[in-house]
Amino acid sequence: MEYRRIVFIFGARYNDNIACCICRKGRFNMTDKITALYCRLSQDDMLQGESNSITNQKAILKKYAEDNGFSNPVFYVDDGVSGTTFERDGFKSMMADVVAGNVGIVITKDLSRLGRDYLKTGEYIEIIFPDYDVRYIAINDGVDTLKSENELLAFKNIFNDWYARDTSKKIKAVFKAKGQSGKPLSLPIYGYKKSEADKNLWLVDDEAAEVVRRIFKLCIEGYGPVQIARILTQEGIPTPTAYALSQGRDNGHKNAKLHRWSEKTISHILDRPEYIGHTVNFRTHKKSYKNKKTVRNPQEEWLIFENTHEPIVTQQEFDLVQELRKNKRRPTKHEEVNPFSGMVYCADCGKKTYLCRATSLTTDQEHLKCSTYFSDKDACSAHFIRTVVLNEIVLNELNKLLARVKEHEDEFVQAAMDNSVQKQSSKLTKAKKALKQAEKRIIELDRLFTRLYEDNVSGKISDARFAVMSAGYEDEQKKLRATVAELTAYIDTAEQKSADVTAFIRAVQKYEHITELTPEVMHELIEKIVIRAPDKSSGHRTQQIEIHYRFDVAITTAVADSMKYDKKRKAA
Repeated sequence: MEYRRIVFIFGARYNDNIACCICRKGRFNMTDKITALYCRLSQDDMLQGESNSITNQKAILKKYAEDNGFSNPVFYVDDGVSGTTFERDGFKSMMADVVAGNVGIVITKDLSRLGRDYLKTGEYIEIIFPDYDVRYIAINDGVDTLKSENELLAFKNIFNDWYARDTSKKIKAVFKAKGQSGKPLSLPIYGYKKSEADKNLWLVDDEAAEVVRRIFKLCIEGYGPVQIARILTQEGIPTPTAYALSQGRDNGHKNAKLHRWSEKTISHILDRPEYIGHTVNFRTHKKSYKNKKTVRNPQEEWLIFENTHEPIVTQQEFDLVQELRKNKRRPTKHEEVNPFSGMVYCADCGKKTYLCRATSLTTDQEHLKCSTYFSDKDACSAHFIRTVVLNEIVLNELNKLLARVKEHEDEFVQAAMDNSVQKQSSKLTKAKKALKQAEKRIIELDRLFTRLYEDNVSGKISDARFAVMSAGYEDEQKKLRATVAELTAYIDTAEQKSADVTAFIRAVQKYEHITELTPEVMHELIEKIVIRAPDKSSGHRTQQIEIHYRFDVAITTAVADSMKYDKKRKAA
């Protein structure tokens, strides 16, 4: 036979004093139950010093339990956890015992230790605890659910909630000021460690940094995040979480798989500008002081401070990886990455080409085909070209370029500058002039709007006239600001060209002679390859190939002749 708790209700509320719990063995013995001594300390509370410490709370709670004859005391502790959330390990452990019927009394130093969310705290004290026949005591606030109704309880909980809200505002203000000063707001990421001399300075952690460099290198070589994760896992390299734990640190990822790298982790590492020496603040925010869910901010809201610490990878390596990740490559069944993937375009429709390969095709038969034609044969032509033919042409042209740079570097640099910077000098001059005019007009509109407002206040112009004119000024100003942003971006890009040419020369100088096309070589030196439709007017099939080198430094044109390639191959 099952018996249920009987509660007598008087008026709008029930009194737990007259609630009676019945079980098969009769009325329960309170001495068999746990006296739960709950302690909580948040990061904010630590600022108040020893008076609010966990040690101090334990001493108060233990003495109170002893003085009042409460048996079977058990401590439940949450250290460094906000009272605005009830997702706390110690609290959840206590509630598990409450639900299991093992707890008779819950004691805290004061109401705020239980929680600072007045709605949830009130729910626990007035509904949940009574439902499990648990007596609640808050020592300093004089709350004891067995002895009184505690009419002021709701007000005290509200005050605790207000305190949490006010504290949150103050912390945000301090956090914002720190972030705007260029100091890092987060702990050092994988690959870095905190300086003992300056807590705001990140130092390179050599062991972890080597893994980061390897991840970037593998990406440049053509491996994707899934493949990189598999390689690191197979080699038994500790994950960031496992490594942090081995160094006596906790990176907060409690549920992470310690010995298995994930695609997400690899992608996260490859995307971080921190690895080129920059500090990035305000990447995320919390929804509210109660809802601790982290929300990612739009990238335009980030604050980036350059060259704040030693880089682990170079700017060139980082930029190359970002470029590669824009054109994500699909590995073959043999874990091979096609070096032309995402880089070969149709000259007529401008779309990328698809690699066509199958088990029935030999290496010599693998080819690239226009993606538009692939999906709609009437929209474009195939622009068919075998990869072995394209490989030979590109490899030959790249080595010609290396020889030219080596023998006539100054001449090449001048030609590249002519092609990239001076070529755009006229456009750049016009853009700068337009930018200056737009900025001047925005300032002028601000003055006009101020004058217009003053005339409206003084009665010189009517409200209706003011509304029409102000709307016109605001619309013009909005368009001008968009123009300013566009022109600024264009000017910054154009002025970057000279630096780009220098970077290209450095990349070229890495190679003496290229014997194999790899994704790294391709993306370091080549922007794109354009394939024109085949020409059969000569009696056999030829095809024009355009190789566009990075940063617009040069464009070379070559002719693909499949017949010549086949003859050469047969002769070999």
